[in-house]
Amino acid sequence: MSQHGFTLTSPDIVAGASIDARFEFDDFGCGGENRSPVLRWSGAPEGTKSFAVTCYDPDAPTGSGFWHWYVIDLPPGTAELAADAGARGGANLPQGARHIRNDYGQYAWGGMCPPPGDKPHRYVFTVHALSVPRIDVPDDAPAALAGFNVNAHTLTKASFTATYGR
Repeated sequence: MSQHGFTLTSPDIVAGASIDARFEFDDFGCGGENRSPVLRWSGAPEGTKSFAVTCYDPDAPTGSGFWHWYVIDLPPGTAELAADAGARGGANLPQGARHIRNDYGQYAWGGMCPPPGDKPHRYVFTVHALSVPRIDVPDDAPAALAGFNVNAHTLTKASFTATYGR
């Protein structure tokens, strides 16, 4: 999905297809590498002052979905997150960007780990082009609070969805 020519793609994950097991979480009975995929975007509108990138599972049996990755304060010149940009500690993020705690409780990428036997879950990857240089939330803000602020400042966004099951 794109708006106004703004697009998001990944050389690691094909939109609409199944996600490779190497991106699976490495705990809770899952045995993946827990490495975030490469994400690339283009066509951000004029006036974009920063970006936010998320990965969300609307099918998680939580009543509220599951945030696997939440990155904010990506500088306006950013057009890609490299492989394993979601590593714990944030060292692989662009300068100034920061992780918001995912629903595993970590400041990092948290790979897929749907319950065994569930039909494959959908994972929605989204990049938001933002009208502000920084999202004004504390470092320990939950993803819902970050999301409220990101959505309030979104100029446009682009997404794709892929699936994963065990």
